[in-house]
Amino acid sequence: MDWHIKRAAAILHQGGIVAYPTEGVWGLGCDPDNVEAVHRLLALKQRPWQKGLILIAASYEQLAPYTAAPPAKVMKRVRASWPGPVTWLLPAGESTPPWLCGTHRSLAVRVTAHPVAAALCQRFGGALVSTSANLAGRPAARSRLQVQRYFGTDLDYIVPGALGVQGRATEIRDALSGAVVRAG
Repeated sequence: MDWHIKRAAAILHQGGIVAYPTEGVWGLGCDPDNVEAVHRLLALKQRPWQKGLILIAASYEQLAPYTAAPPAKVMKRVRASWPGPVTWLLPAGESTPPWLCGTHRSLAVRVTAHPVAAALCQRFGGALVSTSANLAGRPAARSRLQVQRYFGTDLDYIVPGALGVQGRATEIRDALSGAVVRAG
């Protein structure tokens, strides 16, 4: 597995797009600071940039450059759920690129509990864009075969591995209000 993670991280550093298993569905990822990679990922999914994207990481420290520091009690609640299958909307940092937030002032972030996704972030050395592997409006891929059927040779690499036990996309919550934005 180390070889696959190393190869995928190298591809990400070169501006590529990779697919990998996460807690509940297969994800597509790229370097969040590479605007060309993000636009290519959005075009592959046929997803409008205005919706914003999720960033995953192996630790909160990898997400911190993209978020504004919320109140300590908010971070305590957020950190209590991580690593794990809860994605939180945190206030975006002033320098967070619009291609990540879309038309929102918040950014969706998660410290992943999935060993493959976490190892990929660790090897890459930072957070990754992580969006479900599907075309907009279609069900998220639940197998490597589904990923291949959706995207064929348009992806640069598929990291092997099994999905986590979540069985569905992660829950999304607003960190400031605690409201559920998307049930998990």
